[in-house]
Amino acid sequence: MTSFESELTDFADKTYRTGWTVRQGRKVPDVDDLTAGNDAVTFEGVVLYADLTESTALVRGYNNWFAADVYKTYLYCAGRIITNCGGSITAYDGDRVMGVFIGETKADDAAFAGLKINYAVHRILNPALVRQFGDSLNGFVLKQKVGIDISELFVAKTGVRASNDLVWVGNAANNAAKMAALNLGYSTYISQAVYDALSEPVRYNGEPRQHMWSRAMTGAVPGTMYGSNWWWGV
Repeated sequence: MTSFESELTDFADKTYRTGWTVRQGRKVPDVDDLTAGNDAVTFEGVVLYADLTESTALVRGYNNWFAADVYKTYLYCAGRIITNCGGSITAYDGDRVMGVFIGETKADDAAFAGLKINYAVHRILNPALVRQFGDSLNGFVLKQKVGIDISELFVAKTGVRASNDLVWVGNAANNAAKMAALNLGYSTYISQAVYDALSEPVRYNGEPRQHMWSRAMTGAVPGTMYGSNWWWGV
């Protein structure tokens, strides 16, 4: 066994045999809040994934600088909206961003963020593309989806020295990512648990009052979901 293989083996053995130190979190942790050992924070949180759609076609069919413009503006607006609504950005992953919300109004805050991201796409980003590029867009329209779920989250530090990140273990993280990849005709998806936690202003809008969420089912995500194409001004 080489010394490098021994290093990897020793790390695996140590991790598997060491018990976890788990504490209840009072805020969304960052990398410096946890040690490299089996140290974890747990709390109930709402996870939001905002994801560009058709990004592969964007990269393949358009200039690289144009794709970068689209990525940059979408991720900036989504990230600013997440933090403006009280969430914490926990990761950027290519063409998507993950945010976590905690506190008494976490379901409302995350749902509002999803609807506001949809507003930004329709009322800010696409109009800006038309102003700048006009007919040269060749029919391109920026599209995106947001997935939102709630669960207990188990957060631990992972990676190697100087390249650490946090791993988010929990149904909400998995389900929110899957929802953001759905193609059921909606821009924002929430789980039944998130829907049940919403206050009335996040369920109904318009004059006369209209229900903003429609029941949606798919085998890709367990349980009942709700989808919406409504948006909320920023």
